[in-house]
Amino acid sequence: MKAFYNARRSWRAMIVVALAGACAFSGIAHADDKIVMKLGHTLAPDNHYQLTALLFAKEVAQRTNGRVEVQVFPQSQLGGEIQMTQALRTGTQEMMISAQAPIDNTIKQWQIFDMPYLFNSVDQANAVLQGPVGRKYLDMMKPVNMIGLAWISVGERNLFTAKKPVTSLADMKDLKIRVMQSPGYIAGYKALGANPTPLPYNQLFLALSQGLVDGADTSPEQFVQDKFSDVAKHFYVTHVNYLPVVLAISKTAWDRLTPDEQKAVQTSANIAAQWDIKEYRKEYDAALEQMKKNGTQVTIVDTAPWFAATQSAREELLTKIPDGHALYDEINAAEKSSVASK
Repeated sequence: MKAFYNARRSWRAMIVVALAGACAFSGIAHADDKIVMKLGHTLAPDNHYQLTALLFAKEVAQRTNGRVEVQVFPQSQLGGEIQMTQALRTGTQEMMISAQAPIDNTIKQWQIFDMPYLFNSVDQANAVLQGPVGRKYLDMMKPVNMIGLAWISVGERNLFTAKKPVTSLADMKDLKIRVMQSPGYIAGYKALGANPTPLPYNQLFLALSQGLVDGADTSPEQFVQDKFSDVAKHFYVTHVNYLPVVLAISKTAWDRLTPDEQKAVQTSANIAAQWDIKEYRKEYDAALEQMKKNGTQVTIVDTAPWFAATQSAREELLTKIPDGHALYDEINAAEKSSVASK
């Protein structure tokens, strides 16, 4: 398995180099009138965010004959997701890949996605977001000076703990669990009996090492890539939250493009999003296998009692989200339709 994982990492590194090289080469011929756009994200260079961003940049370069160049900046080089959101709104940054939750305060209706157990699986969440319902939420970005190009794959947020095992829901009582600063995540983990503790992501590893928090939630591939196995021994597939991820462009930057260039950028975003959905699934499966090889205890949780325990949190959140009940019903209908169409 180690050889397989190392080979996979080498393959991914070659993809990064090839895509970056292709992007650079495609833009040389039109340097005089080139439009350069910076795209930022917060995750590691070997994460699917980066690979998807590079594929998007390559497609844009090819489809605009080098007229538009997208430069990619990983690992918060352009700032955190809240900072990048504000930069897109003011036109001081062109593009970003961002999780949905940091945009909640800007688009209140997006808080619906913070609801625990809104979806049943990664595939179901992606099916809804790739359809008309997903497009509706992307269009909500326009009034706040951003253009939502596409949803890439959702991330499945699962619980992990440093030392204390969780053998039943009762073991969640008073556990300090790091969560994002989001009303839905806080309410959900409170309903599960935990003590949700909002904390910047870049402080989490140290907080776990020093025992300031007992655990956190994250996606399997981030758990591996950010080396949480060094400080956490238990990972639970709990499916508590599914975190949508958006590829967006500033309206200021969008308006600089001709209609043909806008079409090229949108087509490139659609291609990159579909690729990302498949890539995330590969990373997800590989990460779970790698955890087991690293000695992390991976537990598949019976989520029925967890779902029941968070019902009050869902009801509370719906009263605080603009048009919350209508949005919830619409998503549920889309979920049922996606299941029926299989």
